[in-house]
Amino acid sequence: MRPPARPTAGRRTPAKELAHALTTAGERVAGTRDALLIDGRVIPWEQVQSADWDQDDEVLRVAEVGTWGAQRPIHELALVQPGRLLQLIRERITASIVMQRHVPVVGRNGVFVIARRAPSGDTPLQWIYEFQEGVDPDDPEVMRAAEAALAQARAELGLP
Repeated sequence: MRPPARPTAGRRTPAKELAHALTTAGERVAGTRDALLIDGRVIPWEQVQSADWDQDDEVLRVAEVGTWGAQRPIHELALVQPGRLLQLIRERITASIVMQRHVPVVGRNGVFVIARRAPSGDTPLQWIYEFQEGVDPDDPEVMRAAEAALAQARAELGLP
């Protein structure tokens, strides 16, 4: 569910790093206004599902937004002195979330309908379903509930 690449005209100035850290293997991990950079790989903030810091092991686990049925990309990064990078990651992920709604389907478990936006705001909202444990997205009732919640969320935001 990645948005299409945006064409650029002429030369583009590299994005300014707002915070960075090195891994124990010497890889550079940095954050810009628009993306998380992991040793040259660019992951737009709206494509970062979660980032969890294990203080005991000093490991950052970054999960990318995935596609149902496919392996979700996860990066485990042993960071040396993460400093401000952890704060930036939390701020940028939180800022990308426009709306998040939980819809119970099986008892308390259900689906989250999430709208995410690129920090630049120059792309349409990206809508994501996140199914909780024990909820089968192949079940037609589950998908009906998810689609109804999506339609309601879009209507509340004034979107077709």
